[in-house]
Amino acid sequence: MTKIFIYGMFGLVLLVAGMLMRTVRLTSKQVRVEAAVAIEVDGLKIASNLANALKFRTISSQDSARFQAEVFLALHEYLEDTFPRVHAELTREVVGDYSLLYTWKGARKDLKPILLLAHLDVVPVEPGTEDDWTYPAFAGRIAEGFIRGRGAMDFKVAVTGILEAVELMIGQGFRPQRTIHLAFGHDEEIGGKNGAVRVAELLGSRGVEPGYVLDEGLSITEGIVPEITRPVAFIGIAEKGYLSLELTVETEGGHSAMPPEETAIGILSTAIHRLERNPFPAKFEGPARRMFEYLAPEMSFPMRFASANLWLLRGFAKWQFSAKPSSNAVIRTTMAPTFFEAGVKENVLPTKARAVVNFRILNGNSISGVIDHVRETVDDSRVRIQPTGKIKSEPSPVSDIHSASFDILQRTIRQVFPGMIVAPGTVIGATDSRHYVKLSKNIYRFSPVWIRPEDIRRIHGANERISVENYEQIVRFYYQLIRNSEALS
Repeated sequence: MTKIFIYGMFGLVLLVAGMLMRTVRLTSKQVRVEAAVAIEVDGLKIASNLANALKFRTISSQDSARFQAEVFLALHEYLEDTFPRVHAELTREVVGDYSLLYTWKGARKDLKPILLLAHLDVVPVEPGTEDDWTYPAFAGRIAEGFIRGRGAMDFKVAVTGILEAVELMIGQGFRPQRTIHLAFGHDEEIGGKNGAVRVAELLGSRGVEPGYVLDEGLSITEGIVPEITRPVAFIGIAEKGYLSLELTVETEGGHSAMPPEETAIGILSTAIHRLERNPFPAKFEGPARRMFEYLAPEMSFPMRFASANLWLLRGFAKWQFSAKPSSNAVIRTTMAPTFFEAGVKENVLPTKARAVVNFRILNGNSISGVIDHVRETVDDSRVRIQPTGKIKSEPSPVSDIHSASFDILQRTIRQVFPGMIVAPGTVIGATDSRHYVKLSKNIYRFSPVWIRPEDIRRIHGANERISVENYEQIVRFYYQLIRNSEALS
């Protein structure tokens, strides 16, 4: 027994020593970069240009009858007036009646083009929250150092930011070697079927194969990533899939004074409860693991130790990521009940109860797999389960973090935002980028918008805003990115 104990302790010492060696060898993945190109930006002018763009109520609504075509067309005219060099130098096409596709023709046909995406539409202001805005949502105000209004973060900020950069470059006499496409959809907030889908089809019919595609998705965060005090810029290398399922129960109903043993509401509530108590398993692979590998070297010793020894401590990493909803969403397919409807009167048993459950599908899972999981978990033939809603998409392919285009993005971010930590990640929402997967294998999702904890609620919420300083950085980012992309092989 003594020998066994000694051998066991010796093996344990070797194991710990080996794990410590792996931790010591874990080095930062942040690249060194040269300084960004120095440019003069008229902060007041560009801020005013964005603020004026925010005044256009280019709202996307699930109710197509509320679509205001004239507002989108007026925004088109505003962009043409505000960026005259762009509209003189680039070819502009209107696609799907209201989306815009710009082409800046490059000098060399042998170089793959790049494609920068943004969208013109915004979400509506939720009724009853109008008074929560310090300034009206569509006033387009500049106040207290911020450009304020719906679209300041999502995502007119990129429409004008990209156009400002191109306008400046044309004025400097810059002529690209590779062709640059700019695509601004008009219905991203409701799925992009008449905007991004048609633009992608048009580019595909012309044989366009971008070297990379850049869309919104992840941003610059500060004070959000646990154990990291420095800002972190996340580049989305994948996008979760999207599915909503309708769960319906129908019963005979009747008087509430003589209820049956189980009611429609009770049956449906039990089904929802079962789903919430049986989440999809966590998967610490793919984009989630890549993100951890980039972040861990910048964290405390325990997290570096875990990252270097995931072969043994994968459970610890899953536990850490499962602790908060924001990080938990990165490692598993999530579900959230978003509608529950039943009943018309307090003393009448409803004959029908309906719920809608929204799923964000992790890479490695699928729509069919989600439906199977729900049916097996609910395990009740009285609950009818069927897809609902206009949006449904499988998880995107995972883009390569070792590609030249990812390297250019990483370098550009660190040039414009010195000292920034850059890491790959997963976009848990849905963007127009998913409609372009047939055109390019290198699709990335990043907007240089600075997000702090108090800003999260502003996205699709009240008091959406961006600082004038950050907006200047955004223009510099797109300027530097276009220049850096000239070196893309």
